[in-house]
Amino acid sequence: MFKRSLIGSDTQLNRLSYYEASVQRPPLQPPLQGEVEADVVVVGGGFAGLSAALEMAQRGLSVVLLEADRVGSGASGRNGGQVIVGYASGQEPFEQQLGAADAQTAWNLSVEAVDLVERRIAEYGIDCDWQRGYLYVADAPRKVQALRNEAESLRRQGIDCDWAEGADVRRLIDSPRYLAAAYESRSGHLHPLKYALGLARAAEAAGVRIHEGSPVTALERGATLVARTAQGRVKARFGVLAGNCMLPEYGPAVAPDIAPRIMPVGTYIVGTAPLDEALCRRLIPSNAAVCDNNFVLDYFRFSADRRMLFGGRVSYTALTPPDLRSTMARRMAQVFPDLRDAPVDYVWGGFVDISMNRAPDFGRLGDNLYYLQGFSGHGVALTGLAGQLVAEAVAGQAGRFDVFARLKHHAFPGGKLLRTPSLALGMLWYRMKDVMGG
Repeated sequence: MFKRSLIGSDTQLNRLSYYEASVQRPPLQPPLQGEVEADVVVVGGGFAGLSAALEMAQRGLSVVLLEADRVGSGASGRNGGQVIVGYASGQEPFEQQLGAADAQTAWNLSVEAVDLVERRIAEYGIDCDWQRGYLYVADAPRKVQALRNEAESLRRQGIDCDWAEGADVRRLIDSPRYLAAAYESRSGHLHPLKYALGLARAAEAAGVRIHEGSPVTALERGATLVARTAQGRVKARFGVLAGNCMLPEYGPAVAPDIAPRIMPVGTYIVGTAPLDEALCRRLIPSNAAVCDNNFVLDYFRFSADRRMLFGGRVSYTALTPPDLRSTMARRMAQVFPDLRDAPVDYVWGGFVDISMNRAPDFGRLGDNLYYLQGFSGHGVALTGLAGQLVAEAVAGQAGRFDVFARLKHHAFPGGKLLRTPSLALGMLWYRMKDVMGG
């Protein structure tokens, strides 16, 4: 795993985040002091932890949430804001391991996850720039066939797709780069940090006690769990670990049994200055979020104030890529030549967690400690679902949670010293395949 010193530089990069610049955070919630007791302790104040805390408080449980930094300061407040049906892994791991019926259940749950985001926005009055519409694009002939197959699969699942190929692509996205595109209106996009802060407000209103600046450094397991921070501890009957790839950096001994099954991947975004409204309507007429189907992909969308938010450069080491601003601007200009001279106001990034097979990794450690990780780039929607499912499991209704808990996951090869270089080499191979159109 990467060193804590790199988390510091990662946090510094986040200071140039458009998301942070466009919100007014509430005052810092005080760090945990002394000993408190609760029914549930939740570790991590991102989408998954906040969702779990909210759902359990609504079921009458007392909940304490411990966040190492600020609510939404990790991947939940930095990502591309894309709310997508399905899984980064596709359906294959579910079909191979669980069979057709449970694989279909998993797919249906991914659609429910998107609907849950929209329902929570409405129920809690979260002003987070929610916009329906998603555009899948392909930039090479082999990728066109893969995209066609994906569009046909979506149609079989009841999600209508508007297909465009060749010159017709410009109807959906005005870019010379893409050979095919498929639009669907079930998925969408939002301002992720506004959404995270809205979930935090809803959780507090439901009775959740949130403590920021409270990294968990140790966790004693047993019939009663004890989560320790620098200045206090929480005793609880149940626990939920929702810190993902950041969890081992603050408490390496908190969950050493699950940490090797995910890897931190750096992902980066630039935000332009506000653009002309007519230009935005021409480039992406539907105002959809867009993602290509390369293994090392580009993803982008317009913000509510008409900035192009363009993500795509990834790092499979702990190091931020050099000259990030100009590199990302060049990638953006390859997609949209009209934006070649657009000023870049923001550049930011951070680490997300991926699993070996890119399927989500949910499960139990003993009888009373649950974990949620491995969202692999589909976390904006799936984290909310994960929180709901773990709350059901704690309440004694574990059937839906166990659809995911039954998935087998493997540790990344190479141990602590070699798994990051091994992954970087593997990703180099996939990047070369993308370049060659494979």
